[in-house]
Amino acid sequence: MDKIEHEVCPLCKNKTLTLIEDEMDIPYFGKTFLFSMNCSSCHYEMSDVEAAEQKNPCKITFTLEKEEDLKVRVVKSSQATVKVPQLKMSVTPGPSSVGYISNIEGVIDRFVKVIEGERDTTEEDDVRKHAKNLLKKIRKAKWGELPLKIIIEDPSGNSAIISEKAEITPLKK
Repeated sequence: MDKIEHEVCPLCKNKTLTLIEDEMDIPYFGKTFLFSMNCSSCHYEMSDVEAAEQKNPCKITFTLEKEEDLKVRVVKSSQATVKVPQLKMSVTPGPSSVGYISNIEGVIDRFVKVIEGERDTTEEDDVRKHAKNLLKKIRKAKWGELPLKIIIEDPSGNSAIISEKAEITPLKK
């Protein structure tokens, strides 16, 4: 792992930005580069993953059906959109979008944090009730009681769900 500390942060202009670049060989995916930046002054952070070989734009569909599926490895690039149709939710790429390596549970937990934030900060009863219902659905999915489809659409092709159950199709523009 190469680590370069104390670069100038693009936001706060302090020389407190840590840059990290690492290389991993991910089974069934290949050689992958991990990049991250973190500023200890203003807490700016950015990360991404990139495959060493050129990949084609892809759509990856995976259905969480049992508790074991929560452990399935996920690689998501900063250019990818993650959708959960049953929750009518998606995370689209933008300036603050990050790439990461996680598992299905980690992907779902990112949605849980958003829903919990909405539930805990809203003044509206119907919004709070809707958030609570979404959290119940997620709990049931994690327990294997409700199938939950996760879709990753990546124009860079640098994302993957490492499972024989994952369906990979070309991404239509």
